[in-house]
Amino acid sequence: MHSSNNCSAAILDSLSEGVVTINRDFRIDFFNLAAEKITGFKREEVFGKSCQKVFHYAYCETECPIAHVLKTRQDLFDFDSRLINRNGKNIPIRLNATILRDEKEKPVGGVISFRPLVREEALPAEGENHSFFGMIGKSKGMRELFEMISEISYSDATVLIQGETGTGKEMVASAIHKTNSRRESPLVKVNCSVLPSQLLASELFGHVKGAFTDAKHDRTGRFELAHKGTIFLDEIADVPLEVQAQLLRVLQDGTFERLGESETRKVDVRVIAATNVNLSDAIRNGKFREDLYYRLNVIPIQILPLRERNEDLLHLTRHFIRKYAPRYQKNICDIEEDAFQVLMKHRWPGNVRELENVIEFACIHSKKNRSLTLDSLPPHLRELQDGVNNANPLQISEMKAGQLISLLERHNWNQTEVARQLGVNRTTVWRNIKRLGIR
Repeated sequence: MHSSNNCSAAILDSLSEGVVTINRDFRIDFFNLAAEKITGFKREEVFGKSCQKVFHYAYCETECPIAHVLKTRQDLFDFDSRLINRNGKNIPIRLNATILRDEKEKPVGGVISFRPLVREEALPAEGENHSFFGMIGKSKGMRELFEMISEISYSDATVLIQGETGTGKEMVASAIHKTNSRRESPLVKVNCSVLPSQLLASELFGHVKGAFTDAKHDRTGRFELAHKGTIFLDEIADVPLEVQAQLLRVLQDGTFERLGESETRKVDVRVIAATNVNLSDAIRNGKFREDLYYRLNVIPIQILPLRERNEDLLHLTRHFIRKYAPRYQKNICDIEEDAFQVLMKHRWPGNVRELENVIEFACIHSKKNRSLTLDSLPPHLRELQDGVNNANPLQISEMKAGQLISLLERHNWNQTEVARQLGVNRTTVWRNIKRLGIR
């Protein structure tokens, strides 16, 4: 048996593709030579470690490849993703994943094989300037966001992320952590809007037995759990004023006390906060401390709503099609023009999260076409079709750059085809390209 295992390992080491086996606890128990070469990690460094901590697959942000095959009982073939190597470089890869079974056919883990993609193999929406730690976009606003995250990678300064609901504030926080020197330590997330004052204080700072009625045991708080790492405080505007005072102290000198305890504790934690609320208004209304705001707002990041970056809509749509079509066993790879024009017309109050829900709905209701059709969209969006069919030169002259760029990209920059779609002549399209300064 031992000789057989050595022979199998030698065969796997001779392959040019990286091969990793993962047990039921999602910890690595085999790592071949090609995996070492591609990732930069030595096998002895990764044995027994969580696969997500080692690779940071882009797919881990949405659904782990092994979790996917265990859940669906279907293998994953030729799935395009990305991993972060030992030096922090983002590498496009194509992976396969399958279930490992014991002699009784019981799932005991999984196997992932992967190889780097050369540039021409990468799918357009995952290519250069389109994807960054799971965030999709090539608009000016998104490129600036990606650049900002890269620029602050050396810093441990506090970050305040502001943006509407559904814009991806948590993904931004995760990307900031993964590009920072603290990435090997925990990223601890806290939703500050779901707990009353006393329980939130306990969640953040911990408590000792007897601190309040239900405190039957000592508890370690999230700040202690995040020691040497990062803590992400989502919905920071909902923190009660009395807890804000405690947050201010830990931001100033890294000290706090557990509830019911007089001992002062010290932590080394990088703080990232996020909100969809205008904190200036909250300060004026007496609901948020001004001194805490200035402590949090060392590095401000504003995420644009989806309606202000229409040129990203097609890439996001195709990204979500690739995510949900395999899950629902549909052979879908794109979206038809009339359906996409409806998406372009919608204002997206729920932003990227709303778009993801719409595409999942469409994949579920699709009749197994190669492309999503108008009929597969939710009813409230189909009602927008009349407005799309009534396009006129006045509406086109009011288009924003992002909307026209998205249409041009949709038709491979064929101005004649775009003009036909919009019901205008080619000169009108050309004139609006000049008006908007599109190159």
